[in-house]
Amino acid sequence: MIALTVLAASQIPRANVDGDLMRIFAHSGEDYDAYAQLSNTFGTFENDIYFLVTSPDVTDPDVLEALRNFAFDLELNDFAVGTMSPFTLRKPTDNGGSVPAVPEGMSSREEVAAALSDLQQNDPLMRNLITPDLTGIVMIMFPNQELTRGDGNKEMIAQLRDLASQYESDKVHIELTGPPMWTAEMLYAAVNDQVTFTVYGFALGALIALLSLRSFWGAILVSATPFLAVTWVTGIVLLFFGSFSFLTIIVTTLVLVIAFAESLFFIFNWIAYWRDGMDPYKAVDTTVKVVGPASALTMLTTLISFASLALTPGQGIQEFSVTGAIASLLNFVCLMTFLPLVLKLAIRLGFKIPPKSSIVLTAPMRVSWFLAKRFSRALATAAIALTVVLFIPYFLVEPRFAFEDFVAKDSLALDAATEIDAGVGGVAPIYVRVPLIDAAPEMTDADFETVRKIHEIVEKHLGQNKVISAASFSHYQDSGFTRQDVLDSVGAFMKRRFITEDGKQALVTGFMPTIIASEDLRRLVDDLHAEIDAAGIKGTEIGGFRILATFATENIVQGLQLDLTVSVLVNLFLIGFAFRSLRVATATAIPNLFPVLGAEAFLWWSGAGLQLTTVLSLTIAFGIAVDDTTHFLSHYLHARREEGRDHNEAVKHTMERIGGAIVATTLILCSGTGIVATSNLPQVALFGTLFVITLALALIGDVFILPALLVAGGKFFHPLGGIRK
Repeated sequence: MIALTVLAASQIPRANVDGDLMRIFAHSGEDYDAYAQLSNTFGTFENDIYFLVTSPDVTDPDVLEALRNFAFDLELNDFAVGTMSPFTLRKPTDNGGSVPAVPEGMSSREEVAAALSDLQQNDPLMRNLITPDLTGIVMIMFPNQELTRGDGNKEMIAQLRDLASQYESDKVHIELTGPPMWTAEMLYAAVNDQVTFTVYGFALGALIALLSLRSFWGAILVSATPFLAVTWVTGIVLLFFGSFSFLTIIVTTLVLVIAFAESLFFIFNWIAYWRDGMDPYKAVDTTVKVVGPASALTMLTTLISFASLALTPGQGIQEFSVTGAIASLLNFVCLMTFLPLVLKLAIRLGFKIPPKSSIVLTAPMRVSWFLAKRFSRALATAAIALTVVLFIPYFLVEPRFAFEDFVAKDSLALDAATEIDAGVGGVAPIYVRVPLIDAAPEMTDADFETVRKIHEIVEKHLGQNKVISAASFSHYQDSGFTRQDVLDSVGAFMKRRFITEDGKQALVTGFMPTIIASEDLRRLVDDLHAEIDAAGIKGTEIGGFRILATFATENIVQGLQLDLTVSVLVNLFLIGFAFRSLRVATATAIPNLFPVLGAEAFLWWSGAGLQLTTVLSLTIAFGIAVDDTTHFLSHYLHARREEGRDHNEAVKHTMERIGGAIVATTLILCSGTGIVATSNLPQVALFGTLFVITLALALIGDVFILPALLVAGGKFFHPLGGIRK
């Protein structure tokens, strides 16, 4: 234990969160493969930083020249491999050269206004970079991806903010946006969340333990195991993966609350044996023997829930699955090795038995026993009927993806992107990769016609001037310039985003609003495919990060929904196998299906739909929810087998013995994961919300439904007293 603690603690100073969203979708299937190929072939606009420069005096020659200098400074930035703005664009000349599209040395507002209006109305690139009222300009910087890895992104953003501040004034306002900015905000929110989750989760767990045990030192004993478990898990995850992701960072909070719950349950039982007159040292050993097997089973059900997620492809899901499985095992090892030693040390140091639990914890069990004794058949029938009805929304709820759910709440960068959308009509790219038949670097007439057709199809759906491709520059060709002249004039970096060097592939890029519903995006992609096929053009491919995220999320969610089903079936079978009884597995089915189906009904009713984190939450919550059921049935069977109690008496004794612990541990689980619902990241907050809903419904299942089922099925469950351990 000491060796493992030292190893884990040595890793914690290098704790960090990887903000790369692609880590979630990496290796998730053909959508990711297509996007990776697209990025490698053309480069994309997905990682670019946008600068929204607004000023009521853009047409003032002095202001314009200041913005030109800002654009040139961006070009010279260490992190830039290229930029695009009205000042970097060049027009071809008659002698084969090129000149700045925005002439230098203009002296009047009228000249500036005329030059910018001409670009805005006639140049396809500038239509997306100059607002129609000439009060705003968008500049784009293309970062060096090698330099932005690790802490490079943070350093780059700091440099660019400093540069922008040098050019801001009463007349000029500059805002930064784009994926690197969104990632930085998400990273900041994730780190803040983790600190908040750990501090408040630990404080709430300790407070509930204090109120449950009514002992300060008892609360300290309960808190020791979660503290060490989180240390172990954090260190080992960093040792294996080097960093946390937006998904794996949630695991430490889950470990914290699960460890609190299991530790409190263990100590509740230890104190109960001690209070019954058993020697406190022997009570520790007895608790290990009685609670240990049930805790091992609860560890396995949680581990299986995590492990089942590995059936779905995707690096992010695989890492979450492995991290959770490792955490489940470490948590159990900590509970079974560290906690017994700490309890024996506490006895040696003079720990006194605390007073009985508060009536607040035991009152629900009294109500539950009264209802189970008087109305068991009615309650059991109602629970079974309701569970069956809840299968309807389970089949109706559909996958949903919303980009804004991945971005931090109150994101300034997202606000800036929305302003750009309002000004120039959208900067979120969608790509159509076009295979060219003639494979000529200068593009033959036949290939150009293919690109032009696709350009028009995409423009029809996104709006005029919202598409760029090699066909965008036809007005220059109409003036007598060759396609080669035009493509060369935009520079080698931008030319690569229109056509490959070997001339075998071309790219048509459309720009959508930053915020677009997943249903609208799917409809857009389907319509584009249909019209391109109708035009007789074969082999095209539609892609982009939004396409990847929307379609990959749908595929991942469908896979996770299947994983949830597998997890439920395997865990129910495991419980039946562990207790050597199909009847036990039957008893656990309704109380544990009810919370999962109820949570999915909430997703259907609220319109939240199945999202990436919601299915993860349901799967893991189910694995944790069966813990209390397992402990209940373990104590019930112990009362039947070792203590010789009859069926109803064993149910009542179990409720009295561990009912308060079930309520207390559920309060810890709900309060700890309830903190997650306050996250600044909507996806993480939804995870916490659904987790709490599932566990709250699980408490109803264990406290009210399970006893009613056991009492109502007295004859069915009576033989359980005779089964072997």
